[in-house]
Amino acid sequence: MKIISYNVNGIRAALKKGFIEWLDAAKPDVVCIQETKAHKEQLDLSLFEDAGFNYHYWFSAEKKGYSSVAILSKHEPKHVEYGTGIESMDFEGRNLRIDFEDFSVMSLYLPSGTNDARLDFKFNYMAKFQEYVNDLKKEIPNIIICGDYNICHEEIDIHNPKMKGVSGFLPEEREWIGSFIDSGFIDSFRHLNKEPHHYSWWSYRANARNNNKGWRIDYNMVSEPLKDRIKRAYILPEAKHSDHCPIVVEIE
Repeated sequence: MKIISYNVNGIRAALKKGFIEWLDAAKPDVVCIQETKAHKEQLDLSLFEDAGFNYHYWFSAEKKGYSSVAILSKHEPKHVEYGTGIESMDFEGRNLRIDFEDFSVMSLYLPSGTNDARLDFKFNYMAKFQEYVNDLKKEIPNIIICGDYNICHEEIDIHNPKMKGVSGFLPEEREWIGSFIDSGFIDSFRHLNKEPHHYSWWSYRANARNNNKGWRIDYNMVSEPLKDRIKRAYILPEAKHSDHCPIVVEIE
């Protein structure tokens, strides 16, 4: 099964940039989308169905045009879970999960820490999310949590490792994502790819993308019991519908 995670920075804008045509060429089974910035009633859902994704689920923020996640699937799940059930997390539409018979896939959009208030919100969210996942894994040990974590883990994951005072590469954030991995997850890309200069997000400033001055803040985290089923993991920087690019994991 080919699973793609993609922060599209606005699904309506991405559609105007050829998102559906790209989907047809990429041929994923499941697509986890972050930052749709839309409610499903604002979209022509037949576009996704015509592309073969007859099963599509949307979990949107209460505030229109903000945050929000979705999952497109060519296979019918046995269950869909909207949010986490934790009110302080769910009003911004950041978690959506589909369950198949032998594993589950979640689309996650962790908050960014753009100012002090949002950084506090981010840290509170991360703490509650870790507790939620710890409990979830008791029920669903086989889970893939795909999405924009808004954190670079190691120095290899950022073009300028000296940026230690910037949210997304703060020591506390890096420590959290390290402990999240240690709690029973595999960073599928880094598991199979040890080389530097692979990123998933670039600033719109200073021609950063053309110069590959990026950050790797998007992850397909695979729970430990699925380790031997990871067959490929890669990044698709040539897809340019967003300031992010898609990341892929293939599971047997």
